[in-house]
Order: sequence, then structure tokens, then C-alpha cells
Amino acid sequence: MTVTRFGYGAMQLAGPGVLGPPADRDGALAVLREVVDLGITTIDTAGAYGPLVTNELIREALHPYPESLHVITKAGATRDEHGGWPVARRPDQLRQQIEADLKSLGLDTLDLVQLRLGSGERRLEGSLAEPFETLVDLQQQGVIRHFGVSNATAAQVAEAQAIAPIVSVQNLYNLAHRDDDELIDKLAAENIAYVPYSPLGGFSPLQSTALSAVAARLGSTPSSVALAWLLHRSPNILLIPGTSSAAHLRQNVVGAGLSLGAQDLAELEMIGGRA
Repeated sequence: MTVTRFGYGAMQLAGPGVLGPPADRDGALAVLREVVDLGITTIDTAGAYGPLVTNELIREALHPYPESLHVITKAGATRDEHGGWPVARRPDQLRQQIEADLKSLGLDTLDLVQLRLGSGERRLEGSLAEPFETLVDLQQQGVIRHFGVSNATAAQVAEAQAIAPIVSVQNLYNLAHRDDDELIDKLAAENIAYVPYSPLGGFSPLQSTALSAVAARLGSTPSSVALAWLLHRSPNILLIPGTSSAAHLRQNVVGAGLSLGAQDLAELEMIGGRA
């Protein structure tokens, strides 16, 4: 599975609260087509987005898929009538989610399924053996090619690796939230991708005097600098910033290619408390 280091996260294509259809369906479809036109080879989605809204948009916009395009999905949570994200990791629930992903995306096999752990954005200790072994069984049935884990502790990553090879870890990480520094370095040595979600701070965008100062000096934007820093941080980082705007998508792609000098990097390191 060969991918570019800049991917696209489809979460923002669903309606408010990641529920229901987008206000501008044609605009959402245009963003997805722009993803492919820009040469991006990875789209991150989940059946819980909508639910199934982003999957169906991806299928409508891009099916039959280009051979170079890989769709990453997540399983382990569903949605309730209040917009919550209840845990859904029993074997029967996971099988239902995988079946729904296959149908809504129009696929016979999913390239990569990441087991969603924790609760919301909180990581919780505990064994992942039963749900992960369910995904392994589904791989043996030919409906999953590769595995990853999301919102996982280092211990859970190690437990997954003891059961079957993984190709990715998708956790909260950005300039200001760097708890996974040690894990990223370990995964890089093992050629396992690290996929930071909320690379720009998510629903609370990164706010930093240092970040703004570096951006101003480079004639760029804080979001571009933050994305460029992530790519500089480690060669195994795969970005999946999301947007519902084709223009913003193009800005993100250009911004991620920004060149950061030694002074820029030193100032940015201070944001995470690392001088």
C-alpha cells in the first residue's frame, strides 16, 4: 500500500456535528474530485461520519476508484440520536460496521481499517484483543487488507502488534499536543505510519504567538506552518487535514510544502514545551 504523505480527511463533509448530509452536496463532491486531481492518494473516512454520509459521498464522487487511491476507514464506534459516539466494539458490531463500509463505499475489500479505541478523544487503558482479533478474522475472509489502531495508548499498540502486523496508528497530535513523541519515533523505526488527527487543533484551532510569528516571517499562514512542521517532525507522518472547501484544500497542499529553517523549527519547538 503506497501512499503520498499528504492525505485528506473526509469528516468535515458531513453535516453539523458530523451528522446528516452536507448543506452543499455539490460542493462536497467537488472537494473529493479535487483530492484526486491534486494527486492525493489517501482519503480517511468512517461509517460513523453521518453516519455513512461521507462514505456515500466518496462513492458518488469517485467510484470506480483510481487504482492509486486508498480509502482508510475506522470501526469501533457508532452514533446515537444525541450526536454521541457510543463505543461499538463487540464482534457482531464490528462485523456490521465493516459490512456497511463495504456497501456504502462500493468495495469488496477495505484497504485499511483502524480500530477506534478510547472514548471520544480520551485514550483509555484496556485490552483490545477481542475486537482486534475480530478484524484479523475478517482479514482472513478477504474483506480487509491492512489494520491500524486509532486513539490508542502505546501499550495497546504493542498488544495489537503481538496479534498481527499493523501499518498505522491514528492519534491526536499537533504542535501543542505532543504526548506521542516517543511513540512516533518507535513507529518510524518500524516503518509504521503515524496519522495525526486534529493536526491544526480540530474544533479549537491552534493559537500561538510563536506560530503566528513564524508564519508572518515566512509570508504564510499558521495552518500551513503547522502542517509543514508535522511533515518535518518524522518521515512516517501521514497528514489527513480535512476541509469542505476545494480552495482550502489547495491551500493546505501548498502550505504543507513550506520550507522551515532552523530558527523556525526552534521557535516552533517551544510551543510544545520543548526547547
